[in-house]
Amino acid sequence: MVRPPLHGIRVLDLSRILAGPWCTQLLGDLGAEVIKIERPGSGDDTRHWGPPWLKDKGGRDTDQAAYFFSTNRNKSSVTLDLKSQRGIDILRQLAAMSDVFVENFKPGTLQGMGLDYKTLKQDNPGLIYLSITGFGQTGPMSDRPGYDYMIQALSGLMSITGHPDGTPGGGPQRVGVAVSDITTGLYATIAVLSALLHRTAGGTGQHIDLALLDCQVAWLANQAMNHLIGGTVPQRTGNGHPNLVPYQPFPASDGEFIVAVGNDRQFRELCACIGMAGLGNDPRFRTNADRVGSRQELVDILSQVFRKREIRYWLECLEAHEIPCSKINNIKEVFNDSQVKSRNMRIDLAHETAGTVPQVANPIRFSESGTEYRNAPPELGQHSHEVLERLLGYNAETLSTLARAGVI
Repeated sequence: MVRPPLHGIRVLDLSRILAGPWCTQLLGDLGAEVIKIERPGSGDDTRHWGPPWLKDKGGRDTDQAAYFFSTNRNKSSVTLDLKSQRGIDILRQLAAMSDVFVENFKPGTLQGMGLDYKTLKQDNPGLIYLSITGFGQTGPMSDRPGYDYMIQALSGLMSITGHPDGTPGGGPQRVGVAVSDITTGLYATIAVLSALLHRTAGGTGQHIDLALLDCQVAWLANQAMNHLIGGTVPQRTGNGHPNLVPYQPFPASDGEFIVAVGNDRQFRELCACIGMAGLGNDPRFRTNADRVGSRQELVDILSQVFRKREIRYWLECLEAHEIPCSKINNIKEVFNDSQVKSRNMRIDLAHETAGTVPQVANPIRFSESGTEYRNAPPELGQHSHEVLERLLGYNAETLSTLARAGVI
């Protein structure tokens, strides 16, 4: 069997909530050994972010929140009391034999405990130390905590998300998943992989400073360029695209569906599909720039036509003309979709309490190496004894003493 690409890499994960755990779950999927360090008795905050709750084999609710299960597979859970010197000493021992150290504490917190990068690299010069914070290690807001919702607001994302002011439901909206956290987790994974490659090429370990706000600003993409180059302040356009028309939902007789025209050829094909071929040569709509300038006129014309038939008819017609289009699925429909099923995007992993737990698969498909799913998200402290015995050589008596003292 071909080993996954990160086989042999050990990650020490002190992060909580979403951005850091998203990164370390991806690293685990790629084959890294991930040791999740949690507070005794409570653990990662998201263990308690329910309902909904995981159900046991008898169908009864447990005290384990579904949220936690979205981002913590392929990890071992070790509980350590970092308010105790013994707990800190154990963590330093583990860091000395790890490749990657991930944390999302406020800047300066771990320095006071002797767990900062400058201290840990003395025993492990090759250590890659990733710090994820709301605002980074520098700047006037560096000491403030950062949560996804506030980052979506500060970054400008909410200002371009939602219906325009003065329209029904108008006003800024947050995105329906924690995109600031997820985006940061993805950038974090890229950063760690790059640092590992740098080290393999003869470099040393290094400190990676990653901020949610930086990542979300970087993710503004074309909207940022619309401002920096165009000099305008992008506004909310609802479900319409600021640079493309038609590129939005349209009403059919039985609901709404999406039309996503990306070029002038596709627009002419759209006009042929709806039986209005001449519309493609109308001076108001001939080019995308023309259509952006005459947006509402075109949307009104197309809406009148699309209302006459049901969604299924229009999807079949548009697909026959190679026009990007789709129905608007709810989450249940997503996992019943034939394409999603064919790509095996839902998997199930064995779990001691529940029997099995569902997971959303890693979307990366390798031709030679691969991703792997070794274990479901762990129960709190499930692997404390096993990890400390295997890596540090602690015997049963020592482990029992540490447990009685509340260190593990």
